[in-house]
Amino acid sequence: MNILHLTIELVIGFFLLFLIVKFVGRKIINQISPFTFIAGIVLGELLGNGLYNEKVHIVYIIYAMILWGVLLFSVEYLGQKFLPVRGLFEGKPSALIKDGVIDREALKKNRMNINQLQSLLRQSETFSVREVAYCYLEPNGAISILKKSQYQKTTQEDFNLGNKPVYVPVTIIRDGKVLWDEIKDLGFNEQWLIKQLKQKGIVSYEGIFIAEWLKGDGLFVQRLEDSPPSSDKY
Repeated sequence: MNILHLTIELVIGFFLLFLIVKFVGRKIINQISPFTFIAGIVLGELLGNGLYNEKVHIVYIIYAMILWGVLLFSVEYLGQKFLPVRGLFEGKPSALIKDGVIDREALKKNRMNINQLQSLLRQSETFSVREVAYCYLEPNGAISILKKSQYQKTTQEDFNLGNKPVYVPVTIIRDGKVLWDEIKDLGFNEQWLIKQLKQKGIVSYEGIFIAEWLKGDGLFVQRLEDSPPSSDKY
């Protein structure tokens, strides 16, 4: 490939890509929705594949990128004018936890499991589902959390409190299955677990969706039959 020819294509492609991103907006960079994420990848592939394919003339690269940019701008414009179009291309938040209760149907709808939800919560500095009042899965895959009032951030200086020990919550039952290794690591046994569950009026492991143990706060349990409120603002 001729160096001069490649240089010209790179310069043209660079400024064309800059203009398209500048013109379409920052949403394609922030990956606000799965559509904008894929659109950004395709835009880069159009430029990259065209540059190193000698059979593709620079005119076709320019045409492809401009056409893709026009389509992106059209979708953006229509999304601003019409709510149905915005919902189609951007999606909408999905409530995974409502009023402190995990919505199992919402997890299934979003093809998620309890492990993935807990992982996302930990990435948001929330180490226990008991802390969460509401949790929404955003269209870009991130989660938004509203914590219960007693778990919202305060500073020790606000109350003139000394340092207190911090403990990590441990999941001991998930999807009706007891995690015996976790219970053993805590220094407990089956008799202890049975006693803890009986105190909450539960006699069967199979009926538990998730159970967490936190030292100093006890056992948190959500049963399979527990369901969140049916109302959903979204």
